[in-house]
Amino acid sequence: MLDFIDRPITTEESIEAPSSAVPFARIALVGNALPRRCGLATFTSHVADALRHRYPAMAVDHYAMDDGSGVEYSADVHTIAFDDKAAYRAAAGAIEASGAEAIWLQHEYGIFGGPAGSDILELISATKLPLILTLHTVLEEPSDEQEAVMVRLIARADRTIVMAAKAATILRRRYSVSPDRIEVIPHGVPDRPLRDPDDLKPRFKWQGRKVLMTFGLIAPSKGIRHMIEAMPEVVREHPDVLYEIVGATHPNLVRSEGESHRAMLAELARELGVEDHVRFVDRFVDEDELLDMLQAADVYVTPYLNMVQVTSGTLAYAVAVGKPVISTPYVHATEILADGHGVIVPPADPKGLAEATNRLLSDDDLRRTISRAAYRRGREMLWPRVVERSLAPFQGRSRPSIPRLLPQPSALPLAAVLRMTDNVGILQHAVHSVPNRDHGYCIDDNARALMLAVRRHDAQSADLASIYAGFIQHGWNSDLRRFRNFMAYDRRWLESCGSEDSNGRTLWALAMAATRAASTGIRDWALKLFEEAAPFADELSAPRAKMFAAMGGLELLRKRTDHDLARWLIDQSATQLMHLHFRYARDGWNWFEPELAYDNARLPELLIRAGMTLDKPAMVERGLETLRWLTRHQTSPRGMFRPVGCHGFCRPYAPPLAFDQQPIEAAATVDAACAAYEATGEDEWRQVAQAAFAWFFGDNDAGIPLADPRDGGCFDGLMATGINRNQGAESILSLHLAALTMREALGGRKWAGQDDGSTADTGSFAAA
Repeated sequence: MLDFIDRPITTEESIEAPSSAVPFARIALVGNALPRRCGLATFTSHVADALRHRYPAMAVDHYAMDDGSGVEYSADVHTIAFDDKAAYRAAAGAIEASGAEAIWLQHEYGIFGGPAGSDILELISATKLPLILTLHTVLEEPSDEQEAVMVRLIARADRTIVMAAKAATILRRRYSVSPDRIEVIPHGVPDRPLRDPDDLKPRFKWQGRKVLMTFGLIAPSKGIRHMIEAMPEVVREHPDVLYEIVGATHPNLVRSEGESHRAMLAELARELGVEDHVRFVDRFVDEDELLDMLQAADVYVTPYLNMVQVTSGTLAYAVAVGKPVISTPYVHATEILADGHGVIVPPADPKGLAEATNRLLSDDDLRRTISRAAYRRGREMLWPRVVERSLAPFQGRSRPSIPRLLPQPSALPLAAVLRMTDNVGILQHAVHSVPNRDHGYCIDDNARALMLAVRRHDAQSADLASIYAGFIQHGWNSDLRRFRNFMAYDRRWLESCGSEDSNGRTLWALAMAATRAASTGIRDWALKLFEEAAPFADELSAPRAKMFAAMGGLELLRKRTDHDLARWLIDQSATQLMHLHFRYARDGWNWFEPELAYDNARLPELLIRAGMTLDKPAMVERGLETLRWLTRHQTSPRGMFRPVGCHGFCRPYAPPLAFDQQPIEAAATVDAACAAYEATGEDEWRQVAQAAFAWFFGDNDAGIPLADPRDGGCFDGLMATGINRNQGAESILSLHLAALTMREALGGRKWAGQDDGSTADTGSFAAA
């Protein structure tokens, strides 16, 4: 009989007692949960149990992704609908409200909703709590979306944990993660004594047999067929051998192929004449029974075919109970079985599997030596030790402050604007930086472009102004007394009348051209067309359309204080906003509509500017109140500007979602904050404008610049999976208009974070 013991090997290696010192008073654990049948559910539930055992004074809140499969969780598990972005943000709110001091996220692809599981970013971006991140899969060749999500997660994490040194190497090489930000902590294992298999075999009717075992969801990637192909050679030397294949077929395989793979394996065993030596346990086995089976088996086999697998819970469990293991050289196996802790054979090699199996089954001393070595290694992986190592850096430490980017605007080059402009106007969209002629032009973008051209005072901009003015003139439909919006690349108008918003914005551009254009001819043309078109504003119903027209009125009154039409536009739009606020505002919702949508900051900006122009302090106050409320919703928990994401539009009385973030929102916020600064002189508004402008240059949720100051280009948006790398007209113009506002309203003043007396207008970037 082999020399096995019924206790831990040494007292020093036994499981630790509960600790009274806690790194956090409360922690939120996010992943999956039992009884869902997947490895991440088992892992996360064990982490929760281990935390409660090791730190009895620490409250542990367990949040599990619910895939809608009908799993009934225990009362202490909080569920998050995996395909509902709002549920992630609601969970973040619940975590913050609970008093949790940290989040520990178990990450695996395929668990979370959105492309590459990107919906989890909604949760972690909605809280400033420290994030501990355990990566269960680290891909060396990820898709673009998978890479973007991984980079975002790691950038947000205060501590990143992997379970294999190879995974840490991939993070350093493939994802450029600094080594000091990565910690290798092995897969946790339960505490079981080292037992003689023969003592436990009667329970499974294995007495008198040498037992090989493979456990897990059955799939071709497990390489089981190669072990079955090895069995004839093993049976010749060991007629009493039994190969137990324990586990249900992988559910994805069942959905696509039914049980054809299992049937093929059983037929293979029959063809090879070893059907009496190969047995399938076709069911989900709970952990206690699995551990009993592992202890009763003589050898554990993992003939896997995926050599990049960085973690295997079943391999860790086999080592934990001191099982001699035969394995192919996938990442986790080569690390955990190194230095005599197991036997490695090439993948898809029945002959190698047979030789290794016969050698182990024939040599009791070798099995005993490997068993005791594996068991000792397993003692280093006990769950309490894993959770203690994972939380160790937070014991008594405070979080470092987060540096803020302080971009200081200089005149941006017009190269990006020029590449989008031809002799007709500015094209709408681009494929990366190449203009996309398939989508033609729109008057919306040409109105924005005209605003840019007349606000800059250089010869190049003056030339551009005449192009955009010509497009707007051509867009005027005198029969309908409306502006058209969309034009195909072949100069065909695609509609006789554009949207209300496009008409309102065009009036704004005309008024700005009438007061700011360098050319007298353009000023006269713009005023004439404005006065001809503006009366239709009375028929506009959309609040933003009226607001855009009123912004044009404000432009005119800057130079023509007696312009009654301009004053009428301002008054009717501002009055409408005051009525809308009365109608829709309620406790906790200080806004003009029941939802947040696009160009949001323009609404309070109009009230602020209208109130100052019309000498109506109530309007100014309402504008400041609503802008302050919006600012709170557009500030991330970590203090960065976060515009309302377009995925969150049209959600009545609901907090905004984080993605996709658009440059137009940052530009609107810059303008509104500068209006508030003009009205009050309060420094908070200067800081709001600075934060919104810094968003373009990387002070955002991704930490990635959208703006390129070398050519004045700007990407189209910040998505959960990274940057939308197209550079359309709206995005480029939003950047340029925001930069102009920063220079006009705040240029020459000391910026937040400056203490050297230098002006902001340097074109440089600094971190506070």
